[in-house]
Amino acid sequence: MRNALLMEFIGSLFLIIAAISPIILFYETMGAHIGIALLANAISVAFVLCALIEIALPISGAHFNPVVTLAKTLEQQTGLKKAVLYVVCQVTGGLAGIALTHLMFFEKFGGIFFISEVERSGSIFFSEMLSTFILIFVILMLGHPNVKSKRAAFIVAFLVGGMVMATSSTFFANPQVTFARIFTSSASGIQPADALVFIAMQIVGAVLAFSVYKVFAPVKS
Repeated sequence: MRNALLMEFIGSLFLIIAAISPIILFYETMGAHIGIALLANAISVAFVLCALIEIALPISGAHFNPVVTLAKTLEQQTGLKKAVLYVVCQVTGGLAGIALTHLMFFEKFGGIFFISEVERSGSIFFSEMLSTFILIFVILMLGHPNVKSKRAAFIVAFLVGGMVMATSSTFFANPQVTFARIFTSSASGIQPADALVFIAMQIVGAVLAFSVYKVFAPVKS
């Protein structure tokens, strides 16, 4: 259990760095067009997520995401106590990732934590529900007995990288990532009120994905 919790913390930390740093580096530091920064973000997240899933899958299940943990709990693959501890490690890992990211660009920010003022609203809320539905449905289907894929790390990584460039919300699809983004003043942030709606939509998307997955799930005798 200790190793699994530590892996969830470290994986969440790395994931935040991969999700936040490219926007700061390309858009805010190097002055690149926001489209180039978004492409760099998608590639960064896909590459890092692939590596993280590959090494963490046999240790913690490579959740790094509270709604993945929620789906696994609903599927009775993760106990409630373990799920709560996972979420705590994911959230604290995400906050640590924000702190380390700001330290890397300390000359620009001059601090560790800030409250974001970036507004993300309107149809973007629907995008987050749809994004999370897609992510959770694919993850659950990868565990289906008739699928039995040995390339889960690549499948999920390509999915996330691709959907970052295909959704209006840029595919947060993760409550711990959303929460961590509250505390950055960079363009990758999200203001607290919008973050709460994002998280609510992510939970709804995850529950809907689980409900649809149950149609495909084998009947337990």
